[in-house]
Amino acid sequence: MKIAVIGAGNVGAALAVALDRAGHQLFLGVRDPLAAKIKTIVQQNPRITALGINDTVAQADVIILAVPADAVIDVIRQFGDVQEKIIIDATNSLFSAPKPCKNAAEALTALTNVKHFAKCFNSTGYENMQNPGYGETAADMFVAGDSVAAKKAAVALAKDIGFAECYDFGGFDKIPLLEQLALVWINLAIVQKQGRSMAIKLLKRS
Repeated sequence: MKIAVIGAGNVGAALAVALDRAGHQLFLGVRDPLAAKIKTIVQQNPRITALGINDTVAQADVIILAVPADAVIDVIRQFGDVQEKIIIDATNSLFSAPKPCKNAAEALTALTNVKHFAKCFNSTGYENMQNPGYGETAADMFVAGDSVAAKKAAVALAKDIGFAECYDFGGFDKIPLLEQLALVWINLAIVQKQGRSMAIKLLKRS
């Protein structure tokens, strides 16, 4: 699958490397493909191609948005035509927002012609993107949105990088709830000082 990861911060870089390792064709969309950090990522992962944002989007079938909330508006205005592409939003608007929108989901639907959109990869730390495994157990991931195609793609990619399951939170209206799940992880891992080497796992009795 041709995947564009937009953003090379901790989450974006971790997802790009993990998905590259899983065998996908990765394009890393950034403002400056020649920046030192980007060159290091590409040198260490030579199958990843770094391009400008618009060029990266044009190359991909699936786009993963992984930028700070306050950068979302500027970034998605560079996307161009995404009507037939799948967009997965990995951002959170817990401490800032892509104003005047409340979150990236609202911004994407307001400012692009995207039809296939889902939220995923936002509810845990980047360390768990790099390695979701905890001994013989793997962490779980969660997805929300109205598009069946986008959620199906997100579930497949989550499992590709090692998450045990990717549970469906529901439709577009559940996206704020999924962001609150991210706040649960932040509270436990950082505020309550449990440490970032922790993840969320859903247990069910048979």
